[in-house]
Amino acid sequence: MLEVKDLRVRYGVVEAVKGISFQVSAGAIVSLIGANGAGKTTSLRALTGLVRPSGGDVRFENTSLIGLPPHDIVRLGIAHVPEGRRLFPKMTVLENLKMGAYLRTAKAEQASTLVMIYEHFPILRQRGGQLAGSLSGGEQQMLAIARALMTRPKLLLLDEPSMGLSPIMTAEIGKIIRQINAMDVSIVLVEQNAMLALTLAGYGYVLETGTLVMQGQADELLRDEGVRKAYLGI
Repeated sequence: MLEVKDLRVRYGVVEAVKGISFQVSAGAIVSLIGANGAGKTTSLRALTGLVRPSGGDVRFENTSLIGLPPHDIVRLGIAHVPEGRRLFPKMTVLENLKMGAYLRTAKAEQASTLVMIYEHFPILRQRGGQLAGSLSGGEQQMLAIARALMTRPKLLLLDEPSMGLSPIMTAEIGKIIRQINAMDVSIVLVEQNAMLALTLAGYGYVLETGTLVMQGQADELLRDEGVRKAYLGI
């Protein structure tokens, strides 16, 4: 479904992503783990056209994404939930959700998509008229994910969905990610919380300072002594 080959991203003279390659099969959850500054967020931004790669290729269902504007990448079936949620705080929950359905096809299916959203996020129906900025951290993260799902994506990119959340809410977000994947949505999960990422994913990649240093089945990475010491605190 998604194939990334030798992806490179520069910010001026600094190379933030140094030729990484990875792939995501249809129906899979793939995790990118690493410390802050490893290049995880930059990689996702390159996939969705928010930053222009300096080298390499990204192909989604055999279509190159290089040079495409973000709205065309969304139209192909990729949705991005950015780090920090990036909601419209002075708009209501429902207004934020409707902003996610800005594509013509999404607008046509808006009513049925909202029904699906409310089945998975019942709290958002209850909070529909409430300003997004007044929600709790966990509710804001649910709204950010739900807004992305309004486009009916084939591939969902999640950037640090557990950031700032309590352990209980982190577990709840984990359940939601599994539910989304069960809807035939493939997922790339970027996380500093390596335990969460590798528990949810089938396959994982470890990034350090813009370079892929390790990859493998998620359960194998969880057992790896180096990963356990560096990222799991064990």
